[in-house]
Amino acid sequence: MAWVLAVVLLAEAVFIAALNWLLGVVVDRQDMSLAGLDPDVMATSSKAGGVIFGLYFAFCALVAVLVAIRDRAPAGFGRVLLISAAVVHGLLGAVAWGLVGWTAFGFMVVVLGLIVLLLMTYDRAGGPEGAAGGAPGQGEDPAARAEPDAAPAGAGAPTSRTGEPRDGDDGPQDSVPAQVSAPVSTTP
Repeated sequence: MAWVLAVVLLAEAVFIAALNWLLGVVVDRQDMSLAGLDPDVMATSSKAGGVIFGLYFAFCALVAVLVAIRDRAPAGFGRVLLISAAVVHGLLGAVAWGLVGWTAFGFMVVVLGLIVLLLMTYDRAGGPEGAAGGAPGQGEDPAARAEPDAAPAGAGAPTSRTGEPRDGDDGPQDSVPAQVSAPVSTTP
């Protein structure tokens, strides 16, 4: 799935860069002013915008390739980059619906869905412990996963210094202390 997103983002990077470069060439060859703007400035800014957005989507594709190779969730700058790409595709999808049509909107929503799927399907707690251990119900003792320096349940609870009863102390109490187990991954 990360490979698919990488290919789509790379194709989008090439398409956006080529489209903006073509628009810059068209503006440069027309040699016409739009509302008093210099045509050379418009052509240069269109080309620069195409290169910048093309590199942005290419870096997003690189992050997706790294996720696919490492089989781990993106972290740090890569995660922020993919989240910003999801926001950009959401905004472009909304604009595309009104200006271009439903096909462009559909493409933007598909890419947005792929980015969100990539961000949500990879666990943050991967690694050898999560991969080899499995779920606690699959032959592993949950007590064996407890940290060796962990305090027993209830040992960290605040106690009254005066020994006087507090609100709720006179109510029914559980006879067995609650066991706290480590969270288990829900993704396959």
